[in-house]
Amino acid sequence: MAVSNAKPDVNRPMCPSRLVLEHVTSRWGVLVLAALLERSYRFSELRREVGGVSEKMLAQTLRTLERDGFVHRDAKPVIPPRVDYTLTPLGREAAEQVWGLARWTERRLDEVFTAREAYDGARP
Repeated sequence: MAVSNAKPDVNRPMCPSRLVLEHVTSRWGVLVLAALLERSYRFSELRREVGGVSEKMLAQTLRTLERDGFVHRDAKPVIPPRVDYTLTPLGREAAEQVWGLARWTERRLDEVFTAREAYDGARP
């Protein structure tokens, strides 16, 4: 696939950066990247770490992040098969960014709830 010569601009409707942004900021993308910041994981371990994700969604998320160059899949030729997932340098950088936003969200949750209550109370 050819890359456009136009400067990336996430505000442009057809800018490819939008899709990459969607991948790293999706519900499961953020949580998978964050988990892999700690260490490498096998699929089943990662599924337990990222509570609530289905096998299908985890597999899809990992494939997408691997395709984008954020995750490295290391399949070892042993029996039973062993596959480990780790962050690439690009993935580590992305993970640090989205994990910072996730932690900020946790810290500001009370303020969000207060704002919601005020908003809902002001509506007829």
